[in-house]
Amino acid sequence: MLFFITLIFACQLAGELLKVAFGLPVPGPVIGMVLLLVGLIVKGGIPEGLGRVGDTLLSNMSLLFVPAGVGVMLHIALIGEQALAIGVALVASTLLTIAVTALIMRVLGRRGQQDAGEGPHGN
Repeated sequence: MLFFITLIFACQLAGELLKVAFGLPVPGPVIGMVLLLVGLIVKGGIPEGLGRVGDTLLSNMSLLFVPAGVGVMLHIALIGEQALAIGVALVASTLLTIAVTALIMRVLGRRGQQDAGEGPHGN
């Protein structure tokens, strides 16, 4: 178990190092997750111990929301002052996300239909 938690942290560290070294605009932990994913694909699956560590981390994920909740409560007055702007931003970003997702699904759906219509011999 210790090996696998160390592996997860090592991938995160490697991601942070790559981010800083190359000035990438992607967060280091995301790069680390990609590195871990590539390693798991190369290895051919998820080892049982890594699965247990992942399940343990996910079962305690709610603890990670405590600092965010404290921050919200600490700045509740500021949030109240900016409630209209925050609300507009949330609604606008949600609508934009839905629209972009629908557009991507439409494009991918057309592409999938074209691929399915060609057949194995290009008919």
